[in-house]
Amino acid sequence: MNKVFQSMRIAFRALRVNKLRSALTMLGIIIGVGAVIAMVSVGSGATDRIHQQIASIGSNVIIIQPGSQNTGGVKSGNGNSQTLTEDDARAIAEECPDVMYSSPIQQNQQQVVYGSNNWGTRIYGVSPDYLTIRDIRIEQGEPFTTEDVRSTNKVALLGKTVVDNLFGGEDPIGKTIRIRKVPFTVVGTLVPKGQNSGGQDQDDMIVMPITTAKKKVMGGGRANNWQQIGQIMAQARDGRNANAMDEIEALLRQRHRLQATEDNDFQVRSLEEMAAAQEQATQIMSLLLASIASVSLIVGGIGIMNIMLVSVTERTKEIGLRQAVGAKTNDILSQFLVEAVSLSLLGGCLGIAMGVLASFGISYFAGWNTLVSLPSIMAAFFFSALVGVFFGFYPARKAALLDPIEALRYE
Repeated sequence: MNKVFQSMRIAFRALRVNKLRSALTMLGIIIGVGAVIAMVSVGSGATDRIHQQIASIGSNVIIIQPGSQNTGGVKSGNGNSQTLTEDDARAIAEECPDVMYSSPIQQNQQQVVYGSNNWGTRIYGVSPDYLTIRDIRIEQGEPFTTEDVRSTNKVALLGKTVVDNLFGGEDPIGKTIRIRKVPFTVVGTLVPKGQNSGGQDQDDMIVMPITTAKKKVMGGGRANNWQQIGQIMAQARDGRNANAMDEIEALLRQRHRLQATEDNDFQVRSLEEMAAAQEQATQIMSLLLASIASVSLIVGGIGIMNIMLVSVTERTKEIGLRQAVGAKTNDILSQFLVEAVSLSLLGGCLGIAMGVLASFGISYFAGWNTLVSLPSIMAAFFFSALVGVFFGFYPARKAALLDPIEALRYE
């Protein structure tokens, strides 16, 4: 143990003698470790943002959208045809055992007026189950009911952004707003959800019964398109997403009278599958960026090897003297190896500090989500030590194997 501390003392003394050279040698390690931590934190932040988005939308969510239709041999693009109906949404909830809730959705952009204030926002016509599926909670007032849907009552729930822009500090509950000159009573306000990963404000919305939205706001009262809707959102039972999707697909194919050879005129997509694909792409990109950044670690390691070889050459006579007074091969080896590892570890620590600061800087100036994790810091520290050992071993071994007589003769 004493020999180890003695080797460390000699090593640190040698590093202090050449401060500038030591600092320049560490620069590659500092940049490499800092870049790796920054890139990993960006990737982790993006992944965390995806998880937050899933949580803000709801769990076990399945989205059913119109697909393409083949009319006279001409195919329309996905989403260009109205192939879903309110009855489809009801049937999904009633006839699919692994589906807990289902809601039809019809939406568009409208201008909302209250007094002298007005605001353009997204109108969502839905059923009461939509609030449960999306995990939307009521902050003030109460939600609308199935009876409101059945009776086409003109009631509305307002997101925080709409409340702030129309009412300021005034209590909106019970007040009357106008959408396309139609009066609506505000029966409740929604708990804020903030922005999603795409930067869209989830609080800039008004939710109302789908029958009211289609008849009074969106012009959907004509007989030929009364039942048609833009989307269905369902919620599967825990752990039953795949089964629920299969049940929905089979039911809709039966309801839409599709033959075995015909393609679906709808799309069934799991939000978790979409998020998993997005997360995988993010992780691959993060791995690629971290791999590119880690090249700096290799460059830093080569710099350490180069400087250590120069150091061995400069101190050849010193090595010969130490061997002459009894220093063994392992003593010389450990001395130079400790020097290399010390350079690498000190550079690693400074690189970790630089990486953490860079992560906060990226988050502050670029507005990206970053997440610095303890495992990434520990991994960076470990690899910086590994670089020191790997690239420092050859110079240390070269010093340890010097012939004492030749070393003493070296000028």
